[in-house]
Amino acid sequence: MHNTDIRQAAKAAGVKLYQIAAEIGLNDGNFSRRLRYELSDTEKQKIFEIINRLAAERSDSLVKTND
Repeated sequence: MHNTDIRQAAKAAGVKLYQIAAEIGLNDGNFSRRLRYELSDTEKQKIFEIINRLAAERSDSLVKTND
């Protein structure tokens, strides 16, 4: 399987692939198909930044709901 680093990072951060796809401007099916082939380092870096941002937003919203 290709791009396992992206899949593992998203899973560990609690971010769904469809959320990443939406940020990129793709539907989830097209994003999943792109992940079938190894992405460039530039594309991966952009996706890791999206994962980190979505995870931070998720974390912030969890803190706010617990108040």
